[in-house]
Order: sequence, then C-alpha cells, then structure tokens
Amino acid sequence: MIAIIDYGAGNLRSVVKALAKLGYPSKVTANPNDLEHARAVILPGVGAAPDAMSQLRQAGLLEPLRRWIADDRPFLGICLGFQLLFTNSEEGVDCPCLGLLPGVVKKLPPGLKVPHMGWNQVEQKVSHPLFEGIPDRANFYFVHSYYPAVVDKSLIAGQTEYGLVFPSMVIRGKLVATQFHPEKSGEMGLKLYGNFLKFVASKG
Repeated sequence: MIAIIDYGAGNLRSVVKALAKLGYPSKVTANPNDLEHARAVILPGVGAAPDAMSQLRQAGLLEPLRRWIADDRPFLGICLGFQLLFTNSEEGVDCPCLGLLPGVVKKLPPGLKVPHMGWNQVEQKVSHPLFEGIPDRANFYFVHSYYPAVVDKSLIAGQTEYGLVFPSMVIRGKLVATQFHPEKSGEMGLKLYGNFLKFVASKG
C-alpha cells in the first residue's frame, strides 16, 4: 500500500487515479499509524506552507514523517510536499518547515507572472532509474509561486528555467521530490510514478 498524506492541501484524487492506472493500491490518510503499513509515502499538495505545517502538526504527522525520511524509507514529495522538506519557507513570516534538506524556499523573482503555471522543461542533471524512458528536457506541469534554494547541489536531479534556473527535482537515497506535478503531466508523469515505484521495489 502507498500512503498518500492528507493534510487538507488538495490534489489527492489525481494522485490516487495515477497510481491506480499503474496498478498500485493506495490509501489517503492523515493517520500516523498508517505509515507503518506503507511501502512508500507520498506527500502531495498545493497551497501555503504555514497552513500545511499547521495541519501536519495537528494531525501528529510531523515527527512520523521526519522519522520515515531519516530512516531512508521510500518517499515522494510533490510541489508543496517538495518545499516542506527544506529548513524554512519565506512564505508567510519565515515559516519553519520539516528541516530535512538544507535550504530556504524563496518566492519567484519580481516581474514574473506568478504562479508559474503550465508546462515547462525539466533538464536532467543526473543519470538515475527515475528518468528511465523519460527524455532529457521533457515537459512537466507546474503550478507554484515559490521554489527551494537548495544548499547541497549534489541533491539536484532536475532543474527548470522560469526567470531563473531553479531545482525542480531532488533525489537523496529513497527520497524523491518534484516541484512539478507528475499526476498532471500526462504520459511522462505516469512514467515517473512508475519509475519511482519500481525503484522502491528494487531497493526492497
């Protein structure tokens, strides 16, 4: 079972449908106990970091998520679920996040239309099983106004240009996170989900 974390940030149905299309059962949950029965955890989401952190705290999910990732168990963060992995976010008043990856989540530069919404290319920075069957600079779907300034550049697996070049995908062990939405990205998005789940299976 794949646990999809529900913290009131929406977009869960699209993720469930994408996994079902690939033949993987999933469960939408806000119950920390469900993590112990999961093969992998997906943290999706759209919205504001302060609200998301508050919801995760109220659900008692902050420490279970931190332990899950610290133990290098299979994890996929999507959009806001990507940004929440970092030290803090400038959204709101310097919002502390999960603190699992060093870096600050910053607002896209002035003068750009925000949110950055629509299709954009992801330049692959590493060779990795997650990219199997996905051409370099394939288009994925984005909806965001903030981006993570990643401190450890070795984590950056993909990057995208929109007014500046920003990290759009990171990989560390069994942790994978994307700024784009695979579930809204058609064939390439499904391929990425499939690659993630095959990668999880290969690592036991």
